[in-house]
Amino acid sequence: MKVAILQFPGSNCDWDAEHAVKDVLGINAARIWHKSSLPSETEAIIVPGGFSFGDYLRCGAIARFSPIMKDVKSFAEKGGQILGICNGFQILCEAGLLPGALIRNDCLEFRCVNQKVKVVDSNDRFNPAKLGSELVIPIAHGEGNYRLKSAELDKLESNNQVLLRYDDNPNGSINDIAGIRNEQGNVYGMMPHPERAVESYHPSTDGISILKSFLEPVLNPSSVELSAS
Repeated sequence: MKVAILQFPGSNCDWDAEHAVKDVLGINAARIWHKSSLPSETEAIIVPGGFSFGDYLRCGAIARFSPIMKDVKSFAEKGGQILGICNGFQILCEAGLLPGALIRNDCLEFRCVNQKVKVVDSNDRFNPAKLGSELVIPIAHGEGNYRLKSAELDKLESNNQVLLRYDDNPNGSINDIAGIRNEQGNVYGMMPHPERAVESYHPSTDGISILKSFLEPVLNPSSVELSAS
């Protein structure tokens, strides 16, 4: 198995993601430059955090046009597992792979804290902890305020596509949303950084359960079934 970790100009969490997957979890992973093609052996994709292209225009607005994104979209359409973290979440929204958008924090400040989040959806493809369990995962963003039109928000909630909610909302995100998935159940996005919560010297090791959960359908494909669209 191989986990492709995308690299854009300005990515700054790609090495952390590779370390978490490769060194902590012991799963084959590699960083892939945004102008390259997605390797044929790719079984999961992580779109990491950072400030792709300096976050000019809007967060993720330029990265969505990178050559590799065509392969990413095709991979998603075939049911491939994709996780966008922070700026990666923003890129997936800009690319139309996830609904909604991330805008400036309502406090107008960059928030870098160890954040409590609660697991609110748990299924075969995302099962990091029991429903209602509280995790501590770092956040570091200035544009984490998740927005979605009312009708689409109702659909998101009714389909159980909200994965994580903030405890003591740090950015004004609607319905305290910290992480979501697509309707099919194979593309995920979250503002918290699980790759920064995998070592004993980190604020917690709760990120391990999130990353393991994301990779479980790849490690044990017979144990899960992709949701119907």
